[in-house]
Amino acid sequence: MRRALLASSTALTLVAGAALAADKSAIVTTYADIAAAKYADSLATAQTLKSAIQALVESPSDDTLKAARAAWIDARVPYQQTEVYRFGNPIVDDWEGKVNAWPLDEGLIDYVDASYGGPTDANELAALNIIANPAITIAGTEVDASTITPELIAETLNEADGIETNVARGYHAIEFLLWGQDLNGTKAGAGDRPFTDYAQGDDCTNGNCDRRAAYLLAVTELLVADLEEMAAAWSEGGEARAAVTENPDQGIVAMLTGMGSLSYGEQAGERMRLGLMLNDPEEEHDCFSDNTHNSHYYDGLGVQNVYLGAYTRPDGTMIKGASLADLVAETDSSLDDEMRAKLDTTMQALGDIKSAAEGGFAYDMMLEQGNAKGEALVMGGVNGLIDQTRTIERIVTALDLNQIAFEGSDSLDNPTAVFE
Repeated sequence: MRRALLASSTALTLVAGAALAADKSAIVTTYADIAAAKYADSLATAQTLKSAIQALVESPSDDTLKAARAAWIDARVPYQQTEVYRFGNPIVDDWEGKVNAWPLDEGLIDYVDASYGGPTDANELAALNIIANPAITIAGTEVDASTITPELIAETLNEADGIETNVARGYHAIEFLLWGQDLNGTKAGAGDRPFTDYAQGDDCTNGNCDRRAAYLLAVTELLVADLEEMAAAWSEGGEARAAVTENPDQGIVAMLTGMGSLSYGEQAGERMRLGLMLNDPEEEHDCFSDNTHNSHYYDGLGVQNVYLGAYTRPDGTMIKGASLADLVAETDSSLDDEMRAKLDTTMQALGDIKSAAEGGFAYDMMLEQGNAKGEALVMGGVNGLIDQTRTIERIVTALDLNQIAFEGSDSLDNPTAVFE
């Protein structure tokens, strides 16, 4: 009798294990489907941005500049929700620097205010001003930059001389070319580049308007091409999709790695706590446009999307399927409740930052030294992100996964090092 019960128990365990394996397969398929949708939406909004920039270059005016800026902000909404696919997916992490690297030494690209300074010991090219100089020298080599092309930007200018802050491509290079420098410090106001920076002839301001237009068109074309690459990688038959769906257990690890690393080291640490510690608006993620509140919000939403297996597209349609939440609830329903509640708390805190910024209290104003209201708002987001990471760690343990190393940040793990 005892032996028969053990046999039955073993059979039930095998059935349950098979069902769990099937659930994991469905979960990582949802994860890949949402990635494909997010990158497709990022591509579509970048193509809209490209059209708006073409209109600006062809007919510079306040209206076409405003339209291009609005298209850039719209393009950030789906893209920021993809950042949770970094860290756990090497294919994404290796590629991401092409489109979203920051901070950048903007003097590499175009004119800057005198307060910016010139070359530094860390970066001799910090004020190179490619737009003003058709012949440049990089690491002792003369470069013909008379014709600005996507290839020149990608192969020669980006990370020139091996320096990471020589960012010549991606969303933030475009942002700088649309807004210009934000010279307001922790006071109200974003960058205020005039549309006449793209005017031709005698109406051109700050010189080299033809080359500035050529750079803006080329860097936007490059962004679209880069997003086409990643959209294809997550589509049916794509390399990134295959990497997570062929081994569902590893796919689950990738999901949790992305959630934990973005929540903790990247967003709570490098993007939020560090800027507050330094009271430095240059540490804003979208520092030229004052759009950082949205970047933080949609980064957080991306983490929530992965856990719940749901994503709302720009047209309002939703993709939803088997989720990590389902797997956690099956393992420990109270842990699932905890994770959902902490994600909600974080999104409320990030939403409070977003609402305050949209009401006129910009994110860089929140970073001002001694601004108690700003500090409370930013730290509300930081604390929520840290707290949800602790629950992600408990989920890793509950699912009996190998220990996952999440990205860290000196601002959280070793604060004194920030000031050394």
